[in-house]
Amino acid sequence: MYAVVDIETTGGSPEHEKITEIAIYLFNGRQITGEFTTLINPEKNIPYHITALTGITNEMVANAPRFYEVAKEIVELTENRVFVAHNVSFDYNFIRSEFKRLGYDWKRDKLCTVKLSRKVIPGKRSYSLGRLCDELGIVINDRHRASGDALSTVKLLDLLLKTNGSNQQVIEEIQGISARNLHPQFDISVLKTLPEEPGVYYFLDENHNIIYIGKSKNLSQRVISHFTGHTSKSALKMRENVASIDYIKTGNELIAFLLESDEIKKHKPRFNRAQRRAMNAWGIYQSVNEDGYTLLNIEKNDNLEKVPVGTFNSKVEAREYLTNLVEKYNLCQKLSGLYASAGACFHFEIRECKGACVGLESPALYNMRVTQAIDKLRFRYQSFMVIDKGRTESEYAVVKVENGKYRGFGYIDSREVSTIDSLHDCIHHRPDNQEIHSIINLYLRNNKVLKIIEF
Repeated sequence: MYAVVDIETTGGSPEHEKITEIAIYLFNGRQITGEFTTLINPEKNIPYHITALTGITNEMVANAPRFYEVAKEIVELTENRVFVAHNVSFDYNFIRSEFKRLGYDWKRDKLCTVKLSRKVIPGKRSYSLGRLCDELGIVINDRHRASGDALSTVKLLDLLLKTNGSNQQVIEEIQGISARNLHPQFDISVLKTLPEEPGVYYFLDENHNIIYIGKSKNLSQRVISHFTGHTSKSALKMRENVASIDYIKTGNELIAFLLESDEIKKHKPRFNRAQRRAMNAWGIYQSVNEDGYTLLNIEKNDNLEKVPVGTFNSKVEAREYLTNLVEKYNLCQKLSGLYASAGACFHFEIRECKGACVGLESPALYNMRVTQAIDKLRFRYQSFMVIDKGRTESEYAVVKVENGKYRGFGYIDSREVSTIDSLHDCIHHRPDNQEIHSIINLYLRNNKVLKIIEF
């Protein structure tokens, strides 16, 4: 019924770190029916501070099996069981990442004893495993070792189930899945089959019309959140109309952004139109005043006839970025909408503005620097390819921009990349627009990609 798990690792990131120890206890709700514990060779160095915490050294794991050598046993032990852990996302995501490196899509139903504890025994001072077990009188032997922590989690789970944790409604609330207030045709079991990968998802009504399109770097978590965490009238109304779900895996979040934008414009789903999208809600705009100076200012992106030179998710983000441009290019605070006064701006007083605000610098010289600053909001290169993770370990996703225009994206087997022509050939054409430019620029400002190739 349950597979109660604990792991030790070389660090906190499933993407970059590895498992050093795993313990699995099989629990049927009354007693332990099986167990499995082993050190694992992470094939990388264990940092000193991790060894100090867990006691696991490089020497201890040197002759231990590698993950792929115990992978089959982990699959079999957890199959048809609920995966249970304290802070379940940590253990689950690490194990899932290890399987993903092997090309295997491992997925299990999850139950978190932290969330279950908060629901069943509220009001505790702390819900960390050590402090919670101390308060409940559960003895932990070998703290910060997989077997000791997993066994104490079994004892905690047993206590919670005997208290009220076996109540199906409680379990549904903890797992975030409930059949209440849903369309009668909607199969709730579909939520458990969604991949925990980047992609675009589609909500369809009973007539197979697309009523909402969204994107996420984790399709499973994002889609489930629509059925648990949203309480607005429009969110509840949409939930009641969802009869089925479809999705497309994209391999990375940038492609998900681009595909979502394109699909929303193409299908015009009614619940997307009803929402006020937070992404790219603010923009930096330019204009020219009667004296010929180029002005910059921050406005909401709610006027379709005006095109921003750059967009941002919040006014604060836009202001911070514009402030940096003003300082870097010695622009005028007043002419950039950052300082209101009848006379000179503050930067002129401290000699960081060259006096455009009081007519001491010519429009031609000032506008030249404004143009340089604005160029920073546009594509870094005129023609380039963005290469990033694809939908499989052996695939690349490719985004193409040519002569300052977005051309589309595509996928290519990493073993088939021999020339730049092979990258051009994999691109499927997509329409260009200002929102796409903003998506690419914003993503590249805030995220790392595998490679950018200029051509």
